[in-house]
Amino acid sequence: MHLQRYELPTTPTITCSWFVRVMFLPDLEMLFGLISDLCDVVFFLNAAVIQVISLQLTLFFATVRLFFDSKHMFIQPMISLVCLISAGTTMSSSALPSSMKAFVIQPSNGNMNPNPLDNGQLMTIPLPTIPSAKYALIKVLRAGICNTDLEILQGYMGFTGTLGHEFVGRVVKLHDDASEELKEKWINERVCGDINLGCCNDVNRNAVCGVCDDKLAYDGVHSKMSRNHCPNRTVLGILNQDGTFAEYMILPIVNLHKVPEGIPNEVAVFAEPLAAACRIIEQGFVHFNYAENNSRSARGGDKVAILGDGKLGLCVAEILGREYLSCISNSNATQPKPPAPVLFGKHRHKLDLVVGSGVQTRLVSECYQDDEQKQVSPDHMNHYDVVIDATGNPNGLILSMSLCRPMGTLVLKSTCAAGVSGFHSAPIVIDELMVVGSRCGPIERALEVLSEENTANLPPFQMEKYVTKTFPLSQVREALACAAEKSTMKVQLVMEED
Repeated sequence: MHLQRYELPTTPTITCSWFVRVMFLPDLEMLFGLISDLCDVVFFLNAAVIQVISLQLTLFFATVRLFFDSKHMFIQPMISLVCLISAGTTMSSSALPSSMKAFVIQPSNGNMNPNPLDNGQLMTIPLPTIPSAKYALIKVLRAGICNTDLEILQGYMGFTGTLGHEFVGRVVKLHDDASEELKEKWINERVCGDINLGCCNDVNRNAVCGVCDDKLAYDGVHSKMSRNHCPNRTVLGILNQDGTFAEYMILPIVNLHKVPEGIPNEVAVFAEPLAAACRIIEQGFVHFNYAENNSRSARGGDKVAILGDGKLGLCVAEILGREYLSCISNSNATQPKPPAPVLFGKHRHKLDLVVGSGVQTRLVSECYQDDEQKQVSPDHMNHYDVVIDATGNPNGLILSMSLCRPMGTLVLKSTCAAGVSGFHSAPIVIDELMVVGSRCGPIERALEVLSEENTANLPPFQMEKYVTKTFPLSQVREALACAAEKSTMKVQLVMEED
């Protein structure tokens, strides 16, 4: 008899008579094909369909056993295994849970708790609803805790909702109205995401601002204004948008970026803070290799200082150090080269983490000529073309202003809930400093940098060294307390090992 693959019906209307036909299969090869087809269908059917045919599956396997004698006993374990696979598939294919765990900041009515950790609570809340075909439901695998999260717990931005904005997750569902092409592209993909949600994604808004969809063409003048600066935006875990300290979250598909296979979860979580560091370059504030026709070409490039050896300051150092090495390796051999950027910090063990990354490291005490740290040393006063404040401390701004040369650029990366004691704007005006904010950057570039192979001039990224400790979501309070300690680098919440 000619052997053919036995076709299995793919609808829930499978009848018992179909299963009985197995007795007419001419040999074992065709039986194996039948079982393979059956497994394929079981894996792709949803939970409701599987329930409809579960009894018929039982009858099928019972029928198979009836028609094989003892000389085919080796088939029994195989069929039992298929039964187990089917049962396991039924469980994993079941509907998503209706609720989830999340760390939620609730309205304070103006009364913040003395202990900032008491302003949030781990709660069971409903699973996020996918509002439209523009959104995806994401199962959070890991989330990072950054200084902004700690500031929010102290009242920054007046945020209420699920905290967190650094994450890596896996897309588990799109809206029913999403195209099959989108579903094929995104379902089961590991992703990170941009944290700003423009009003062009709001299903309840008939008209949009013209910024986030770039209909006003701002992107041609201002770098990526559409990504960061919709006037009606929400911000993941920061402004009117539930964040990442949860088992599941939603985000617009346009915000998603696929994580390359070679990047582990613990490293992928760093995409957002590294993107913030890449933003400084994207904005064009730092130039290590002036063009030859530039009036500053005789100086080679900018002298850069980075203040702060916390998580963000170290990420900035990692990115700018590699940018420096890349620029000087590609510069003209006769062209003057600027000194490597300098990272100032308070902790030698933290500064040592970026040794070999293309930056110099100095203790911040070296910036002063007195032990009380009131008088800035002449060796550093007005010495730098660009000063980047990533201290997370409002007083860091005062030192940054002193280090920046007249008509230099002061880049602010810190977000602080507290004010600056003794701050005076006169130095900014008198020295004509350009003070600029720098916030969210290109996630796609950060992922590229993390996945780039080592070259002769650029050291490999080893972001794992920054992870001090991981906690399960059930211990989020302990994780936040750990993140607030001065000696801590990066703390991550692990929702699920992928």
